[in-house]
Amino acid sequence: MATDEKAPWGRVDDEGTVYVREADGERAVGQYPDATPEEALAYFTRKFTELEGQVALLEQRVRGGAPAKDVAKAVAHLSESITGANAVGDLASLTERLTKLGGTVGELTEKQLEENKAAVAEALVEREALVAEAEALAAADPAKAQWKQVSAQLDALFERWQDQQKNGPRLPKNESNELWKRFRAARTTIETHRKAFFAELDSVHKEVRARKQSLIERAEKLAPQGADGIPEYRRLLDEWKAAGRAGKKLDDALWAKFKEAGDALYAAKAELMAIEDEEYAGNLTEKLALLEEAEKLLKVTDRTAAKETLLGIQRKWDAIGKVPRDHFRAVEDRLRKVETHVRKLDEDHWNRSNPEKQARSEGLASQLESAIAKLEAELAEAKASGDKKKIAEAEEAIAARKVWLGAIGS
Repeated sequence: MATDEKAPWGRVDDEGTVYVREADGERAVGQYPDATPEEALAYFTRKFTELEGQVALLEQRVRGGAPAKDVAKAVAHLSESITGANAVGDLASLTERLTKLGGTVGELTEKQLEENKAAVAEALVEREALVAEAEALAAADPAKAQWKQVSAQLDALFERWQDQQKNGPRLPKNESNELWKRFRAARTTIETHRKAFFAELDSVHKEVRARKQSLIERAEKLAPQGADGIPEYRRLLDEWKAAGRAGKKLDDALWAKFKEAGDALYAAKAELMAIEDEEYAGNLTEKLALLEEAEKLLKVTDRTAAKETLLGIQRKWDAIGKVPRDHFRAVEDRLRKVETHVRKLDEDHWNRSNPEKQARSEGLASQLESAIAKLEAELAEAKASGDKKKIAEAEEAIAARKVWLGAIGS
């Protein structure tokens, strides 16, 4: 039989019956057949350890803020299990711990009620904020709405609503139903506006699609005209730009067909230009040779000779005809430079020989010469009197008028 020192809370008698010691004496808890006294006592001690573990777990749950209702149920259940339990250990201490836990249920209940009340109030504020955001979206001008963005915002609001409903506290039925009605009404309004917008947009797209399909057909009919059809194609292009949009994907496909019709016309034009360029290649050679002759006039100062020579060059130039398009601007610019030089020779001659200008120059020169003579007399008097100030003023005035006289003479 086990000693009290080894097992203070129980013993095993000679017949193998296991007893637990309690405040009012011993109580038989059972037998463990075909086992030693130590094994039998250890078996019923483990039963106690299991009960003690359940009590400790419940204590931990209480510290963690477990619902008071669940705690009360667990205390009642464990109390029944411990009373008269077939186990060896300090059962009275377990009962005392459970009694203490039972005493905290009331406090826990009150605390959790307050916390739940605060959580409900906060959740109502959050739900009200969600409803306000949804109603603001619904009240916005549908004509100015960016519907992809609006839909994303509404979906995000609904996800937050569902998350609060799933993970948040249970709200009072009346308030919850009223908020949901408002939120649902806002969603319905937004969806109605969105459907109306896209219905109208679809109608517009159909009209634009029909117009652009007609423009494609008209453009494709220009193909037999080749390059001659380009002016009409450009007019069709203006109509295309004014037609509006038929939806991105469809618009891109329609544009590809319209552009293909135009590309055929421009390809015909490019082919024609290539033929013309080849035909005009000889003209380019002749005009380049003529330019070498013309550019010699840039060094000529005789206006009459320059004009006569240039006139002959211009006649030959016109007689030669067109040059390839890529070279047209370059050769024309070179000839313009020569023409500008010759024209300037003529203009300079006219400026020098213009009778009216000569008369004005002679009259002004005469006035300046008289003024200079008068100033020189004043200068002589100033020098005689030794008046330095008058001397400086007279010399300065004389110098200025001589500069003007020199300018007229040139």
